[in-house]
Amino acid sequence: MYVVFEGVDCVGKSTQISLLKECFKEAVFTAEPGGTELGKHLREILLNKTHPISKRAELLLFLADRAQHCEEILKTNQNKLIISDRSFISGMAYAKDFENDLLFALNSFALENFFPQKIIFLKGDASLIQERLSQKELDSIEKRGIEYFLSVQDKLEKVLHFLKEKIFIEILTLDAKGSKEKLHQQIKEFLQ
Repeated sequence: MYVVFEGVDCVGKSTQISLLKECFKEAVFTAEPGGTELGKHLREILLNKTHPISKRAELLLFLADRAQHCEEILKTNQNKLIISDRSFISGMAYAKDFENDLLFALNSFALENFFPQKIIFLKGDASLIQERLSQKELDSIEKRGIEYFLSVQDKLEKVLHFLKEKIFIEILTLDAKGSKEKLHQQIKEFLQ
């Protein structure tokens, strides 16, 4: 089973994934972008831009990472439990300058139609995200600010709704303000 955690930065995805590592020791844990060696290089280029990159070029770099991740991680481990910190869903939400139908077609190609079966969507409000952003050093995406993250979160919700019409997926939406223990319990039940 392929399971994906989605949500903007600072909603607790990494915390919940760390807790699951104790419960699912045989699972394969991965992340997008940067889940492969190629992905790490592409992620570095995208997060620490030394020169401007067009929106189209940025999208294609993320798709290259996704295709490599599918080949090296997803297809290789398709008979195991795979838990990923983000996926093509974030890719679609962050690439908000493009139409969902185009993004879905490009991602379907990059993933060879290897889609997650379950999605855990952690949703935060402005005060939670702002508080957590203030506690860390920001990369170029995080420096875009709270309004940017709220607009991406809104787009994530729209993408999830769009995907429910295209592929069979189960989605668990959780309020990221909940205690990490309560969220962990809800997530474990969803994965059973």
